[in-house]
Formats: sequence, C-alpha cells, structure tokens
Amino acid sequence: MKTSAFLYPWDVVGDPDAAARIAGLGVQQVTLAAAYHSTRALTPRHPRHRIVTAEHAAVLYEPDEARWAGRELRPYAAGGWAPGDAYGEAAAALADAGLEVHTWVVLAHNSRLGAEHPETSVVNAYGDRYPWAPCIAQPAVRALLVDLAAEAATRPGARGTELESCGWYGLAHLHAHDKIAGVALGDAAQYLMSLCFCAACAEGYVAQGVEPQLLSAAVRNALEPVWAGVAPSDAGIEKLLGAELTAATLDFRTRTARTLQESAVAAVRAAAPAGFQVLLHADPVACHGGANAGVDPAHVLSVADGVVVPCTGGARLLEPFASRGVAGSVLAANFTVVRGMGGSPGTLAEDAARAVGLGANELRLYHAGLASDGDLAVVSAALSGPA
Repeated sequence: MKTSAFLYPWDVVGDPDAAARIAGLGVQQVTLAAAYHSTRALTPRHPRHRIVTAEHAAVLYEPDEARWAGRELRPYAAGGWAPGDAYGEAAAALADAGLEVHTWVVLAHNSRLGAEHPETSVVNAYGDRYPWAPCIAQPAVRALLVDLAAEAATRPGARGTELESCGWYGLAHLHAHDKIAGVALGDAAQYLMSLCFCAACAEGYVAQGVEPQLLSAAVRNALEPVWAGVAPSDAGIEKLLGAELTAATLDFRTRTARTLQESAVAAVRAAAPAGFQVLLHADPVACHGGANAGVDPAHVLSVADGVVVPCTGGARLLEPFASRGVAGSVLAANFTVVRGMGGSPGTLAEDAARAVGLGANELRLYHAGLASDGDLAVVSAALSGPA
C-alpha cells in the first residue's frame, strides 16, 4: 500500500543523511510542508540543531511577487527557520532519494494574519476574536487562501498536494500555552464557540433569515449551562441552540466551506500539470472545524481526488467516506507514529489492517521528522512486513 510520511523542510535541509533515512523507512512518498502555521518542532537527528521555532505562519519557499504585488493580504515569508526556497531544496533531496514528493499546504490557520489584520479573524458570540482562525466567509480571506493554495501546492516537481485547514477553523486549537480546558467542551459547545459573527458572517445569517444579534444572544444563552457545569455531556447542537437556528447556521457554514473547497481545488488544478493529485485533510462531520475540515463526504470526494482522515485512536472516521466514495478516490488513513505525541508505532501494522478493512487504500504517517530513532525503527519494521 502506498505510504507517505509527513516532513518539514528543516528536517532535511542541512542534514545530508535525511533523505536516504526517510527512503529507508519503506515509504514511497513524502508530504512536505510548503505553507505551514507557527510551531516549535523537535529535530532529534539533525546535525546542526534540535529545536526549530517557526515564529509565524509562512510559506517555506520564495513567494511569487508578481502574484502578490499590491495586495494587503498575502502570505508571509519564513524567517531564519526556513530561508530562501527551503521547500525546494528539501524536495530535490527527497526526489533524488527516489521518493515522490507532494506538498503539504495549511490554509485557514494563521495567527500572524489575525494579529496584523484582526478584522479577518473569526469573532465568537461574546465578541472575542480568534487570531489563529481566518474567517472563510470573508471575500478577501477567501481570495488569499485560494491563491495561496494554487501557489503553494504546485511547487516545481510536486506530484500532488494535501490541503489542510481548507474549511472553518474555530476554538479548538493548541494556541501558544493553551489554558481553555477548565470547562470541558463537547462537540456542541465547541461548535457554538466556533460560530463567527464578523460582518461577512452576519450577512450570511441574514440571508438565512436569522437576525445576527438574536443568534449571538441565543448562543450565549445556550452556553450558560456549559459554563455552569450542568449541561448534559452528550447534549447535541439542536438541544442547546434549537432546531431552527442549528439548521440555519449549519447550512450557511456548510455552503461556505464547500465553495471554498471547490475554489481552492479548482485553482490548484488550473495551476498544476496534468495528473496532479489533490487531497483534503477532512473530517466526515460537517460541523467540525480545524486542521481536518468538516466536510460532506460525498461532496468532497466529488471535488477532490481523495481525503486524508485522522485515524490515531481508531479508524471509524473512514467509514462515511468509504460508503459514499467515488471509484478511484484516495482514502488515506493518517496515523500518528510518535509515541511522545500520543501515537502508537508499535501497533501500526494492526491499525493499518483495520483501516484497510474500513476502506483505506493509502497510509499517512505523522511525523517522520518528529519521531525518535526508536519510533522510526518500529515503523520501518511494520512497513517491511506482509502487505
């Protein structure tokens, strides 16, 4: 089965042994970050460093100045953690080692954009802005994300791309030193805390026949038992917000995410050579937000060539895609293989077999650059076993 490992350019650049080491794992592909959010990353084998601090969301190559000239919203270049065309340098080394290289592009997740242009951020029902979460209903944000997708995805030599955060982002996010776990929030409360009330979203609610101020008040009222700790742990969105408002918000947000996904995929295909593969990181529950965008499985598989589905801890999210898929679609099961990040490399073979039984036809391994030598040795053994 085709298997790809995630990598950052800084895992490869400056380490002459990195590409051969990755190829030796038994993977056929690398999904290499071309546009990524801020992070602090371990590089346990690099000869020059052990920690890389990416201070803000950035493209990891030199952006096309002609494309972005005169535009207020544009991608940020990386600083010293990925100077010049770090992506291109890493991609060339990996290709020379016999690996197929696909780009990894993070879209609606950008704290620097929110800090410098706060009007672009999601605004919750209490008026709090989420600087890490650009609102995908805003035309200027959508234009940025679609053009970023086209540019970052189609780096020279890439055979395909994986678009992450191609949909709504909300509350659920490891933002700096997170301190939001004092009140446990279930899916419904997460959804309510992720509803946006910026001007563009307000217009969207009005088009649905909903008064935005009444909706925000309803959201705040619905969340009161959550803050008090008396809401049922299994309370659904409708139980908290009511059927009518739930339907209206879901319809608006689903249509907004769908049209962004359609536009981003179309832009990538227009810029890419023939046969270029476009996958989305996805969650089959449409109301979910975050890195794995909530989607309608049938719709997204009619738009993209397939999906990458989070499967660490269980592969059940594969089932809705497998049951509504299109013949030939890629259904890639994504497993964390770093024990320190909650992964289980020791059960990779068994986990992969279960994923195949649920419809997976490819594997993704998160993350070959972050894993210890011991974790990588276990992964290599699993990949060298019976197919």
